[in-house]
Amino acid sequence: MFIIDLRSRTPIYRQIVDHFSELINAGVIKPGEKLPSVRDLAEMLTINPNTIVKAFGELERSSYVYTKHGLGTFAMDQEGRLPDPKLQANAFEALRQALKLCKFAGFSLDEIQKEVENDYSFSSDKNV
Repeated sequence: MFIIDLRSRTPIYRQIVDHFSELINAGVIKPGEKLPSVRDLAEMLTINPNTIVKAFGELERSSYVYTKHGLGTFAMDQEGRLPDPKLQANAFEALRQALKLCKFAGFSLDEIQKEVENDYSFSSDKNV
């Protein structure tokens, strides 16, 4: 499923949260699909089960998953989910960097705006 980088400065639980949130956002894990059990995932990744519990708790607080006691943890439908402030901040930072690059490349604001309007519809289309 994914690999944990033990040398990363990012805590292991955070890496798990980031991986699952990306898989859910990308539609790789579908709404209602069951995630691996804490025990199975801990064995697969060879890490402490408490780390998985912490990651799943964070995913549940962020509305990526829900738990049915005795049945497991399932991906939540992302329609209507509250925006993730960290994801939004990262997206705006990436946009700022891209706009700086466009300005450096000599594009005018009108050209950039036209490109955005041609390529991305933010109306009712959720698949940007």
